[in-house]
Amino acid sequence: MQATRIVAIRHGETAWNVDTRIQGHLDIPLNTTGLWQADQVARALADEPIAAIYTSDLQRAHATAQAVASATGAPLTTHTGLRERSFGHFQGRTFAEIEAELPEDAHRWRKRDPHYAPEGGESLVTLRERIERTVALLAQQHLGEQVVMVAHGGVLDVLYRLATRQDIQAPRTWQLSNAAINRLLWTPDGLSLVGWADTQHLDQQAARDETHS
Repeated sequence: MQATRIVAIRHGETAWNVDTRIQGHLDIPLNTTGLWQADQVARALADEPIAAIYTSDLQRAHATAQAVASATGAPLTTHTGLRERSFGHFQGRTFAEIEAELPEDAHRWRKRDPHYAPEGGESLVTLRERIERTVALLAQQHLGEQVVMVAHGGVLDVLYRLATRQDIQAPRTWQLSNAAINRLLWTPDGLSLVGWADTQHLDQQAARDETHS
């Protein structure tokens, strides 16, 4: 059975990532570190055969994907199905603010209640269905090829769970690093995991931080 190779990438860092502020569907740009990370992941993938690049339309993902497209020459397509989970009235708040201001909501969120949706937002079940459907739609067009998908932490979390057959409520024990390279295979039977959270291309980060302190 032919498979589609997927390189899944979480967008580079934003100021709100640093502040632990919930972004969701709010359109927050990359910060200086995030722009550097986008360039590094683009360099890391520059010599790989890539048939297509798909990205969330939110600018933090799109800018990361654009760097990869510039380095590889692969066509870039935006798809709203790759957006982050909508967090409704959580968006714009920090984790600490949610705990203080909305303790009952925070509890259900922490417990990963699969059917709980912040007011105006998506539940985990809805998110999983959206991501599974979107990835299948895109991947089936590229059997025997490799594609890049640039998205968000919540999206990458769903991909890992689908590929490892883990329940949506299982505690997270895996990394969702900004601009890490994650590799999966897709067939009509679903996703499987090849490699996860490769950050070798970002190893210069510590040295870079020292010179920019």
